[in-house]
Parts: sequence; C-alpha cells; structure tokens
Amino acid sequence: MIDKSQIEQLVSQRIADTDLFLVEVKVDTQNNIVVSLDSPQGVDVETCVFITKFIEENVDREVEDYSLEVTSPGIGQPLKVLQQYTKVIDKTVEVLFLDGKKIGGILKDANEQGILLEFVAKEKPEGAKRPKLVTKTEPFAFSEIKSVIETIIF
Repeated sequence: MIDKSQIEQLVSQRIADTDLFLVEVKVDTQNNIVVSLDSPQGVDVETCVFITKFIEENVDREVEDYSLEVTSPGIGQPLKVLQQYTKVIDKTVEVLFLDGKKIGGILKDANEQGILLEFVAKEKPEGAKRPKLVTKTEPFAFSEIKSVIETIIF
C-alpha cells in the first residue's frame, strides 16, 4: 500500500516556496490517492496537472500501482486546515456543532484554537415582550465544532 506520509512529504516539498498549501491526502486500501491543494487565490487546472506529474515522477507505478487525483477543495466542502479558514475571513459560512446545532454567519477571525463568528440571533431584551434580532460576534472553539462550510448567498 502507498504510504500517505510519503505523498504528503513529496507534495509539501514541492509547494514549499509557493502560496499553495496542502489540505488533505487520502490513500485507500486500493491505492487510490486523492491530494487536495488550495491557495489564497484558488487552484487552477494547470497547477493540479503540474503536481500530478510531479507525484508520478517520484512514485514508481512499477513498484506499486495506484490511481491519482489532484484537486482543489470545492464549495460545500468542510474547511480542514487553518489556511482555509483565513482564506474565507469576512465570507459567509455555516457552522455545524457537535451537538447538531447550526449557525450561519460571517467568519471574522480564525486561529489554532477556534473561530470568531458574527451572526444574527433572536434575543429578548430585558423588559421587552418579544424577542428582537441582534447581531452578535462570539468565539467558538474547534473542540465544539463538527464542521465549517463556506456558503454562497445569491
């Protein structure tokens, strides 16, 4: 079986001096390899082809056969690495929490511990009869988040 860490290391070496970053490498038991790359400007087809050729030049199919797909994460895919979070700051996201609750809002910041989200919530002000919509900005730890997905509003 192809070693996932070997592929991660190869790709990381090749993209070291670029604005590209590695999002994920998957290798299944059938040696189907999926490499996901991103950058602040996105990833074009030529870049995917370039990385594909680089991997094929450095992983011998004669030793072990494999299939290879190099791609960029698409809209609707959960964010996986911090660079993806910083790429979507000030954009609309949907946060799914471990308890099943969902909140949509604008990602205001992200760091190794979690995110800062601006969202609209209903709150009942003291002395009021009805709840009102208020804009809140709150931090959420990654330990309480199941996934964050960038959303597009038309």
